[in-house]
Amino acid sequence: MTKMTGGQAAVESLKVEGVSHVFGLIGSATMEMFDALYDAPEINFVGVHDERTGTHMADGFARASGNPGVILAGQNGPGATNLVTGLAQAKAAFSPVVSIAGALSSSHVYRDAFQEVDQDALFKPITKKTWTATSTDRVPEMFREAFRVAMAPRRGPVQLNLPRDVLSGEADFDDFQKPKAYRAFAPSGASQEAIDQAAQMLRGAARPVIVAGGGIKNTEAHDLALKLAETLNSPIVTSPGHGDAIPFGHPLNAGQMGPRGNPVASRLVKEADVILALGTRLGFNATFYTYDNINRDAKIIHVEQDATAIARYFPVAMGILADAPTAARQLTAAIEKLEDRATANGWTEAYKNERQAYLAKRDADADVDAMPLLPSGLFKTLRDIAPADAAYTMDAGTLCLQATDALNYCHPKSLFTPLDFGLVGFSFAAGLGIKLAAPERPVISLMGDGGFGMTVSELSTAVDHGINTVTVVMNNKCWGAEKAYQRDFFGERYIGADISSPPFDKLAELYGAKGYKAETLPQVAEAIEAALVCGKPAVVDVTMDPAALYSFRRDSFKHRGG
Repeated sequence: MTKMTGGQAAVESLKVEGVSHVFGLIGSATMEMFDALYDAPEINFVGVHDERTGTHMADGFARASGNPGVILAGQNGPGATNLVTGLAQAKAAFSPVVSIAGALSSSHVYRDAFQEVDQDALFKPITKKTWTATSTDRVPEMFREAFRVAMAPRRGPVQLNLPRDVLSGEADFDDFQKPKAYRAFAPSGASQEAIDQAAQMLRGAARPVIVAGGGIKNTEAHDLALKLAETLNSPIVTSPGHGDAIPFGHPLNAGQMGPRGNPVASRLVKEADVILALGTRLGFNATFYTYDNINRDAKIIHVEQDATAIARYFPVAMGILADAPTAARQLTAAIEKLEDRATANGWTEAYKNERQAYLAKRDADADVDAMPLLPSGLFKTLRDIAPADAAYTMDAGTLCLQATDALNYCHPKSLFTPLDFGLVGFSFAAGLGIKLAAPERPVISLMGDGGFGMTVSELSTAVDHGINTVTVVMNNKCWGAEKAYQRDFFGERYIGADISSPPFDKLAELYGAKGYKAETLPQVAEAIEAALVCGKPAVVDVTMDPAALYSFRRDSFKHRGG
């Protein structure tokens, strides 16, 4: 038995979990825990300037590493409420963020105390689980539960509130349990009967397509998905935001499908007679929930580890409750045993020719001469100069959405976006967490000037901790997505759409980072290449054409014409 404070027990619990980084903002409510972190050199504390952006860092770290990302809001009340946007984002991305916040002393609850807010009620809708520790001696149990729930399929964020008296109190503790004792999650396979039926359906398809989603990307199971595609001789597309689930260069990889994908991948899903949805919900970004983006007559084989996701938006011919990599392995084995299975050769060969023509046209159509710069020219420059192992982060917004399928993701876990939450202000902060999870990889964060302005204070965090990412600010001096809607559907009645910002290259220098200004594509190439090797966090402020806007959600404004 060892006597510890609750704060010491909390840090010991993090150590047992193998936590390497804690992102956070210091506050008086958790001083006992911060004091214990002082004596834990194996845990790197990354002090941030805002709890929201700190949560994005933890989110990026979790997605890139596959391990939980930890954010510590030191203060109850405002420190905790600042977590809300980041945790809602993490929930939409199924990202295993363990969020910890200080809380009122237990005896002050329901007394309108200083900085009192019902944190359990606040976080319940945006986490997998939210709760408050009730006593010092239960702190290790609470942390075990936090990490267990965050990592349990399907993964997601949790919120643990720690009252001041719980952290300052003392108790005797036994040995802390190792994670394997309470996080023994084994991948689930499908029944052989279901696999055999699905294999027969795929074997008989004339126009099969595989849609690979987060269930393949997050498990880095691209080799299993590709082996299945090769066995079927079937093209494979990826769901939006998961364009890195399959390496770019593979001939069967058509890229991202759907309203925000490329025309080749999108056509395949619209014309396929059998669709294998492999670890994807076929959700909003992939389909807009309409048959405009998926063949109404196709037989859908839906593989998901969440039973509530199967057939939720589209009726299916077969639902398979299983882990996507395991099901891919099972389907490959079953199909290999079948004799007559090469019925899709013509479909696949036609696709390959179309894909190569599309990629060639994408380069040929890129406007490399326009001034100010157009997105197509910027993205071609990035394709030409970015290292093959680069990881990209993106915001929502019109320019980043145009970039989603315009870059080449050569390695799994190379694309990190807000996904269904559509958040502006995510990219830069998430990139810092990704860089800490994968320090050997270049990290390039794309943002608009509005989104970067929201989060620019974290340049101090990047400089202080030597987190050397490259942020490309696509500066068009407006909130682009909304201005596009005002242009296309509201008679150019602009209000609130135009913004001003300081020169971000000079601002970066004031923070101690490296800043570059680029107005031509040769300047962009020179700046990014220099930024990648400058040995500092870097910001490249790129002047973009403010008229190069695109209305992605045209479906939302059909009632207005245009």
